[in-house]
Amino acid sequence: MPELIIKNLNIAAILPELSQSFDFSVSPGNCLGINGPSGIGKSVFLKALADMLPHEGEVFLDDIACQSIPAPQWRRQVTLLPAESQWWADRVGEHFKHFEAPLFNSLGFDEAVMDWQIVHLSSGEKQRLACIRVLMNQPKALLMDEPTANLDKDNRLQLEKVIADYQTKHQIPILWISHDQEQLARVSQSVLMLNKHHYEIRITAEIL
Repeated sequence: MPELIIKNLNIAAILPELSQSFDFSVSPGNCLGINGPSGIGKSVFLKALADMLPHEGEVFLDDIACQSIPAPQWRRQVTLLPAESQWWADRVGEHFKHFEAPLFNSLGFDEAVMDWQIVHLSSGEKQRLACIRVLMNQPKALLMDEPTANLDKDNRLQLEKVIADYQTKHQIPILWISHDQEQLARVSQSVLMLNKHHYEIRITAEIL
């Protein structure tokens, strides 16, 4: 059961507003919400954890240091689900190795989705399919950037359940950006509050 450990992480070179060093960990099976003003750097922070942007300090998955393995290998284990997913082929099925019925069905898709054209997908459909794609790769830690921003209430709650089920089964740590404090109360045990030049971690109940 992996633990995500952040030691002396500093991203001031790319985001001066977050000039402090971060030191905390996210235990197996726990979710740390991330909240803060728009533009403060929440997405940049997750990209640094995913080794997509330069940073000082270190990030560990248990005893494996981010800098000790190639970046693609790190990202397969510590996986970012971005707010805007990437699609490089015309059809949905070209982005998946196979159709995993229970997972697709749980987010409202049957096998016919594999023939859908990407250009005709709604933003909500893209978000749900991107989540499926990430979970099928079986990450050991998840970094989630507003994964339900374009979903209606029913789909938002269902996606939360799918992620929670995966988290419970595999006991992975999760970092979850959201502006929705009620959502953070549902999905996380504590919240990293980002502000200019300082941060604090609060118990989720304290933010409501």
